[in-house]
Amino acid sequence: MEARLMNGAGNRFILADVRGQAARFNLAREAVRAMAHDHHFDQLLVLEDSDSADAFMRIWNADGDEVGACGNGTRAAAWAMMQAHGSRQVSIGTAGGLLLARDAGPMTVSVDMGVPRLDWQDIPLARPMDTARLDYACEADGVRIEAPGAVSMGNPHAVFFIRDVEALPVARLGSEVEMDPLFPERVNAGFAQIHDATHIRLRVWERGAGITAACGTGACAALVAAHRRGLAERKASIMADGGELFVEWREEDDHVILTGPVEDEGPVTLDLR
Repeated sequence: MEARLMNGAGNRFILADVRGQAARFNLAREAVRAMAHDHHFDQLLVLEDSDSADAFMRIWNADGDEVGACGNGTRAAAWAMMQAHGSRQVSIGTAGGLLLARDAGPMTVSVDMGVPRLDWQDIPLARPMDTARLDYACEADGVRIEAPGAVSMGNPHAVFFIRDVEALPVARLGSEVEMDPLFPERVNAGFAQIHDATHIRLRVWERGAGITAACGTGACAALVAAHRRGLAERKASIMADGGELFVEWREEDDHVILTGPVEDEGPVTLDLR
């Protein structure tokens, strides 16, 4: 079947729209891994029919695990749906909740990611802990990092605050953090350098995908974690490896709004059987 290769600030996806088809796609891990190897994407996104939204989106990481949320993927899917429908906003159901997206300018989409989950059980963690500053440390290649903030944006994140993120061995540290027993569902590891209260440099080791050019839910988690620590305002620019994202944690309703660019790289052919 025909699908589309897309990216959001360099975060790459394959988007397949199977709405109107009766079959539910239960993809084997090996099949997703083979597609990721062939097409070099971070997540596979599949749009299915929904009774409560314009579509229900299922998400597989490159390692074949199905997950509940993907911020940049939601923006990419929303852009494709708005183009197809001739609309300026769409609703997308996910395992992490209902998300509302809107056109924010040429090749730019905003998505309301909802309220961040901050209780230790919602991350989830293996034991009770203050999620603003976890009693946790990790060391690799002689570098020690500690006391991350933990946030769930429909998927779990641990955000470490780093003085020089460019010099950090992100792959070594991220792979260690992802698999730590403190995080029973594994975790996305974010490494944030605060330039000032409205500018954050972020690199992310994404569970099941490794280092990604950008991570939408990771950008949201970084802003929330930084604000809880008094390091950032409620609205900031998040500079990822692949481009700039904008995040606002609204005070009036606690919702997190993610805005950024989308690129359509063209059609690809998949076998989803």
